[in-house]
Amino acid sequence: MTDKRIVLAFGTRPEATKMAPVYRALQQQSGLQPLILSTGQQRQQLDGALAAFNLTPDQDLQVMTDRQTLADLTGRIVPLAGRKLRDMQADMLLVHGDTSTTFCVALSAFYEGIAVGHVEAGLRSGNLKEPFPEEANRRLTGVLSTLDFAPTQGAADNLRREGKSDAGIFVTGQTAVDAVRMIAGQAPLRPAWQRRLDAGQQLVTITMHRRENLPFMPSMALALAEVAAAHPELHFVYPVHLNPAVQEAVRPALGSLSNVELIDPLDYTEMAPLMAASVLLATDSGGLQEEGAALGVPVAVLRNVTERPEGVAAGVLKLAGNDPEQLRRVLLELLASPAALTQMREARNPYGDGQAAGRIAQAVAWHFGLAERPPHWVMAAE
Repeated sequence: MTDKRIVLAFGTRPEATKMAPVYRALQQQSGLQPLILSTGQQRQQLDGALAAFNLTPDQDLQVMTDRQTLADLTGRIVPLAGRKLRDMQADMLLVHGDTSTTFCVALSAFYEGIAVGHVEAGLRSGNLKEPFPEEANRRLTGVLSTLDFAPTQGAADNLRREGKSDAGIFVTGQTAVDAVRMIAGQAPLRPAWQRRLDAGQQLVTITMHRRENLPFMPSMALALAEVAAAHPELHFVYPVHLNPAVQEAVRPALGSLSNVELIDPLDYTEMAPLMAASVLLATDSGGLQEEGAALGVPVAVLRNVTERPEGVAAGVLKLAGNDPEQLRRVLLELLASPAALTQMREARNPYGDGQAAGRIAQAVAWHFGLAERPPHWVMAAE
């Protein structure tokens, strides 16, 4: 019998890092042949993630252009992806999360009559504008998917409330946990940062890039500058997104501070150990919330809402918002309280046990009659 051809489509660094464990698990599952379709939505950052996990796309749409709009991106991906899926003779498409690549390639697969599996399905903020356009992308993808791989029970409950069938919902845990544990224990910290740690200085990692934050980002950067100025004993590392609008918002406020290091985006092999070595992670990223939780690093979320409420409930995440005054207050309170940071570090990780990818591969095999249905995963109490 010919192996079923399972195409994994992604175009950004977070997608690649979270899908890499799935690709490896599919390789180990009898009867399945994984293939990679890259859109190149984030060219430079994506290539670094592929290299970190030693992955090579089988097909690459190379859609990235400078200052691309969402409409332009959608108009390029949908027809190109449809042709490539036909060329690759896909039996199933797997997409991840909530990017434009996710929705657009899922739509192409739907048009081609190809079943769609949605990894990291069911996350909801309840507000189509936060995060934008990700909340819409993941909801729209959910309409098209046959298999939904929910990272938590709460995400699965969201899908059921929207009318999705239990038969296609699998609670697997979060593949970000699989990925960050694979890399963080293998890759060394940059020597310059290690020397700071050895000298007793603590690191704080910052990332900020979301579209909905762009109108507030200059003021948010000023608030971050005030926090850094109030803590000269700390070293703040900020890998700045390559989006020119982010660069223009961040550098004027933070570029002159001696204890703030503005650098280009990091490959995953450098980002994972940096997060693991940090006393605090301040971010508006979605995936970094889970990665921080998996590494036991307190996370201040620079957003008003999160589609990952389990981390807030568990105590490993704290919403800081995008109001500059609130952001400044929350970060100063956390950095002034070692006890609060310790409590967050010791909070239970609600996002998985590092075995999500294997469950996903087994569920895909089950869909084709090649394996038993994987057992329902429940996070063990700690």
